[in-house]
Amino acid sequence: MRDPELNVIKLQTLLNNLEEASKPFTCDQCGKSFSYKHHLVLHVRVHTGVKPFTCDQCGKSFSYKHHLVLHMRVHTGVKPFTCDQCGKSFSYKHHLVLHVRVHTGVKPFTCDQCGKSFSYKHHLVLHMRVHTGVKPFTCDQCGKSFSYKHHLVLHVRVHTGVKPFTCDQCGKSFSYKHHLVLHMRVHTREKPFTCDQCGKRFSNKHHLERHISVHTGEWPHTSDQCGRSFTQKRNLMEHMKIHTGEKLYACDQCDKTFLSASYLKQHLRVHAKEKLHSCHLCGKSFSCLQYLKEHQKIHTAVREYMCFECENTFTTAQCLKRHEMIHTGEKPYKCSDCDKRFSDSGHLKRHERIHTGEKPYHYRLFELLNKTSSLPLNDIYTTSLYQPKYASMCVRTGSCRPPAILD
Repeated sequence: MRDPELNVIKLQTLLNNLEEASKPFTCDQCGKSFSYKHHLVLHVRVHTGVKPFTCDQCGKSFSYKHHLVLHMRVHTGVKPFTCDQCGKSFSYKHHLVLHVRVHTGVKPFTCDQCGKSFSYKHHLVLHMRVHTGVKPFTCDQCGKSFSYKHHLVLHVRVHTGVKPFTCDQCGKSFSYKHHLVLHMRVHTREKPFTCDQCGKRFSNKHHLERHISVHTGEWPHTSDQCGRSFTQKRNLMEHMKIHTGEKLYACDQCDKTFLSASYLKQHLRVHAKEKLHSCHLCGKSFSCLQYLKEHQKIHTAVREYMCFECENTFTTAQCLKRHEMIHTGEKPYKCSDCDKRFSDSGHLKRHERIHTGEKPYHYRLFELLNKTSSLPLNDIYTTSLYQPKYASMCVRTGSCRPPAILD
């Protein structure tokens, strides 16, 4: 009896010999074989780089005539392949095949690290940078790196100041489209984000997230260096730079480094000795255009920073940010002794004096009170005039009257 496995091996060998005999033309560069000599001639162009077919519209050259024929559709606008789901047309069949996945939901490319799937191989390749940490796109202004080219393009606007997105209602411009979308809610009064605890509505998702911490009491992002907590991870990451000493932004004038691009920008004004920007109303000059703009708000009463919740306006972004905490209830500054929270760092510092017993204004005020007040020295010593609001009054006027005898 014949061995079945032996018969299979002989059959496979015969088929291989027939295949080799049917492809007598072999490339001496890579060893690939072809059935016809003409196919070998075309293949050799891969190695030689010969491109004999040139487009008479743009001058681009191709190795094969078929590729030139396909390319000409770029100029003629011919799109012979149409999607039967939505009617969209394409110049190339391959593009239609890829497009159909939008309707079918097919995602054949799966990440072996986290299991996430993608419709296109290119999207999987980009996604893998999340796991590898590869950031091939670097800003030549500040050295910051990005995983995706699009993110670098957006980042560069920080340095160039380009603001291509303009509000058609008030003319204000923005660097990013998303910021324009948020801004438009000032005009439409739209507040699509609602707190499921109290029903309060917000125009910004970020504001809602900060507000929710008022109900939950959760500040999940905590610094392992100082114990300070934050409602948002990005706020913690920014804070951690204080501990790590990470200062990526260097001054090319004095080599001083800064935590952020905005701090560096402010510092550079120190080196600007010329004051080219003058106020046409009072004649005061400034070394930086931004300083002039801020100064002119005194004359024009311009308050360009608007709260999306109540439409109150402010002259600076910092004032707006501090105001927004009224709506969100956010209190990021916590006392390390009693866990009491405050919305303003100055309020926390004043509160901490309860624990430390510090009276920073006491000695100067004691001297002024001793000269101007009729109170006994013991009463002066124990007075509450070390509070800042009384201290500023006393130092400014040079005389003090205790609260008990104020009208």
